[in-house]
Amino acid sequence: MTTKIITVQDPHASPDPGQQLDALYAKIRWRLLPLLMLCYMIAFLDRVNIGYAQLQMKQTLAFGDAVYGLGAGIFFIGYFLFEVPSNLMLKRSGVRKTLLRIMFCWGLVAAAMMFVATPLQFYILRFLLGAFEAGFFPGVILYFTYWFPAPRRGQVIAIFMTAAAVAGLIAGPVSGSILKYLNGVAGFNGWQWMFVIQGLPASVLGVLAFLYLQDSPEQARWLSSREQRLLKEDMAQDLKNARHKSRDSLAQMFRDPKIYLLSLAYFMFLGATYMLVFWMPSLIQGWGTQDLLLVGLITAVPNIIGIGGMVLIGWHSDKQRERRWHFVGSMAVAAFGLAIITLLNGHLVMSVAALCVACVGIKAGTPLFFALVSEYLSVAATAGGIAFISSLGNLGPAVTPWLNGVINSHTGGHVSSMYLGIVMYLLAGALVLITTRSARAPRAAVALAES
Repeated sequence: MTTKIITVQDPHASPDPGQQLDALYAKIRWRLLPLLMLCYMIAFLDRVNIGYAQLQMKQTLAFGDAVYGLGAGIFFIGYFLFEVPSNLMLKRSGVRKTLLRIMFCWGLVAAAMMFVATPLQFYILRFLLGAFEAGFFPGVILYFTYWFPAPRRGQVIAIFMTAAAVAGLIAGPVSGSILKYLNGVAGFNGWQWMFVIQGLPASVLGVLAFLYLQDSPEQARWLSSREQRLLKEDMAQDLKNARHKSRDSLAQMFRDPKIYLLSLAYFMFLGATYMLVFWMPSLIQGWGTQDLLLVGLITAVPNIIGIGGMVLIGWHSDKQRERRWHFVGSMAVAAFGLAIITLLNGHLVMSVAALCVACVGIKAGTPLFFALVSEYLSVAATAGGIAFISSLGNLGPAVTPWLNGVINSHTGGHVSSMYLGIVMYLLAGALVLITTRSARAPRAAVALAES
């Protein structure tokens, strides 16, 4: 005879601590992420909508490709110069005041683009847009460190960054609709309306962020006293674990020449990517599509395919626990897609198909690259290392749009500039291939030293 023992859980027993933390951080994510992701979508739109605006701007203003390229790229000079100062101000004045200042000002600058009449005005406003927007992304990442411990932060940042992918998906149809249907309304061009409609929401969201967010968990009335205590204890433990490691690990990181090679790889990758982002509408228009709404709709297709490819490649990379060759393969796919475009001589359907191929590699590149970097760096140096590499890499888009514009001006077309993108993607892959040959060794070495 078999006796079954049935265990009855006491309904009054305390929940598992791990479950309590999971529920707490889920609550925080739902409170913070929707608004911050919406803000990031607007930031991305205000950054790249110049690619759609120039389809009409160059018809109404005396702007050549070189002027447009320099204006598109100078955004990243302002971004690079003011990224760190803005974060220092956030620490001093708090996230609410900082986001209000950043977003209110960048919204006004983005809207003021409607009054651009000369190249100098164009350069100044693009520089100011980069200077004001510079503090947003790193500021949000810093803000997450107040609410999430290191083991949970990666997932939160990944979710937050999907806002850029969504913005890239809707940028074309939204911008194309405004350019087409509002052109001539109240005596303004469609590109002028586009800057106002996509710029002013940033100012509104800045005010909303000031009213809705809190500078720290201690000020969050939507958390109970028990939840605040639980969060404080968990964050204190996380800080204690990381504090004694960070100084030596960061110093070691700055002495590592491979960090600078990885920064150069990201410079190449990001520079080629933004060059394509800024010039994609012109490419599609050059393939015989003059309807601006159709241009916007067509740009959504490579983004949709690219996001699908990004998910599949990321899933396969996670499954195989391999980053290096996945990134190199993605760069090869991106270069291959651009190479096919140069051979098709402007055939619309086939060129868009080749662009879809390129976007699969491009979209997959960013998450693969930072996953690879996070595995190369020690745990304690990951946050600082990613910020350092990202900061240097962002100089790439400051150069390539201008260089692309110069090439286009001298050659009278976009084919030659495609070769520049091909070379940069291949160089990014080659640098990663050479640099991360022993990608896991530094982490193991640091762990050994710390033990």
